[in-house]
Amino acid sequence: MNKLEANSLLDFYGVLLTEKQQQITEYYFREDYSLQEIAEITNVSRSAVHDTIRRCEKELQAYEDKLHLYASWRKRMKLYEQIRARSDAETGRLLDLCIDTEND
Repeated sequence: MNKLEANSLLDFYGVLLTEKQQQITEYYFREDYSLQEIAEITNVSRSAVHDTIRRCEKELQAYEDKLHLYASWRKRMKLYEQIRARSDAETGRLLDLCIDTEND
């Protein structure tokens, strides 16, 4: 799983992880800390950090495989862009409101 995908899945499912898992994945995927840096910050071994990240990746992917929230969101964003390309100003304004609700 690449970092962009991991960050997206964290946006959708991160709250389902434990607090410690959220902290470690935040450091690794969003702040780009090394495994060693995270180990020092969280006071656990480097291998424990590595295992946690791999476990979280699997959990996040499992949530997506079951719920499809991220895939559905991506499809809606593509459809919004297609509508935008064919719409008038008022439709575009309403479309922007729809997109804003997606990103809340």
